[in-house]
Amino acid sequence: MATEGNNNIFFPIILLLPLIYLILKHYFKPSIPSLPPGPFQWPILGNILQVGNKPHLSLTHFSKTYGPLFSMKLGTQLVVVGSSPTAAIEILKKHDRVLSGRYVPHVAPTKSPELNKLSLGWIVECNDKWKYLRSLCKSELFSSKAMEFQAVKREEKVVEMVGFIEKLEGKELKLKEIGMVTVFNMLSCILVSRNLMSYEDLENGDMKWLLSRILEVASTPNLSDLYPVLGRFDLQGLQKKIKELHERCFQIFEGIVEERRVCKGKDRDFLDTLITNGSSNDQINVLLMELLSAGTDTSSNTIEWTMAELIKNPKCLKKLEEEIATQVVSQNILKESHIPNLKYLQACVKETLRLHPPGPFLLPHRAVENCQVMNYTIPKDTQVLVNFWAIGRDPKYWQDPLVFDPERFLNSNLDFKGNDFEFIPFGSGRRICPGLPMAAKQVALIVAYLIHFFQWSLPNGYDINMTEKYGLTLTMDQPLLLIPKLKQGMRN
Repeated sequence: MATEGNNNIFFPIILLLPLIYLILKHYFKPSIPSLPPGPFQWPILGNILQVGNKPHLSLTHFSKTYGPLFSMKLGTQLVVVGSSPTAAIEILKKHDRVLSGRYVPHVAPTKSPELNKLSLGWIVECNDKWKYLRSLCKSELFSSKAMEFQAVKREEKVVEMVGFIEKLEGKELKLKEIGMVTVFNMLSCILVSRNLMSYEDLENGDMKWLLSRILEVASTPNLSDLYPVLGRFDLQGLQKKIKELHERCFQIFEGIVEERRVCKGKDRDFLDTLITNGSSNDQINVLLMELLSAGTDTSSNTIEWTMAELIKNPKCLKKLEEEIATQVVSQNILKESHIPNLKYLQACVKETLRLHPPGPFLLPHRAVENCQVMNYTIPKDTQVLVNFWAIGRDPKYWQDPLVFDPERFLNSNLDFKGNDFEFIPFGSGRRICPGLPMAAKQVALIVAYLIHFFQWSLPNGYDINMTEKYGLTLTMDQPLLLIPKLKQGMRN
């Protein structure tokens, strides 16, 4: 009779036995010789507890102990991290072909075989489909000719932004939300010739809410990434949530696509190109979702960090104001064509990207086969990271690395196009961010307008908190709150 109670205790353990067996089988494999050194790995957990919720800090600390190339385990997933320009060259240049696979998190909708072949950012291999999509985006979106054609649309969106902020003069606003709507509409007008977000509906707008929820779910730590054998079970329901959110976005896109298939737009845009090239609705949906979400989140974060640094550094802010005023002939006309001449503005954006890169580890790479790097073995299917956050703050390569000092870029040839490995916020090699040219222009243009048209002050009792929050991107832990005042002579 012992015992119904005891049976109740052991029943869950019995259910867990197959799961424990799978984890142990996956974890205790024959050791691989010549792995890069790294911290002690606990059974089952690996180094999860040591990494914590701010991996850009803990992995930088590991590199100081174990060297510029080290290995660790997150659950059963082997991860190799490069934390110096030399390691970055090995990973992103010398062994680019072998290490250019993509490690795809389980929450990505393209984890499914049906959607993977339609993806640009999350496609597993650099295959012919990936080359086609990348070439298409480069020629139609990111080429010099395309960028010049798009300039008018970007300028229209920043004028709309100024008009909206003017209505909030003297009121407290969250700068990132303003940046998010502006960048999203810049992209959506270039892609499908319409605004898909509204300034007036910041809290309840469908697309803004959907995008915020997608980023929130995608940033949630997922057991399936730590223990891939659990992926099929979706224990946290994250795959289900992200799929539902993407389907809601796809419904919005579907309406636009079907309307365009019937009646072409007045001006040819990216959607027209996709339809003309015979792209399916699924292909269009995935590509639009990737371009809009990735481009908006990274750029709006950089805008917020740049403004935070400028407000905290009044001398830098004043110098930037003077540069813009000198270059702009008429106070009320600021064109994208002015941006190349605004060297200090470009230096401010670069310095922000050095200190606050949107992707501190870039996007995760994957070894498509065994590879020898810096005399160590990186086994096939290892996740490979480049810790640019550590590189950008390393005193070996940067004087006073924790100080916001745009001057360091004024007399320097360093650029973020992937050739200077101490400064690679957009990555390098074949997986370098294809949207780099557009991101650089839209961030600089929005910051220039914010600085040129408005004076900014902090709410009473509010101090800027520069604490970082690690998620899908590196964001401000507390949103930047500012009060705008239209500068004298700028009112229409």
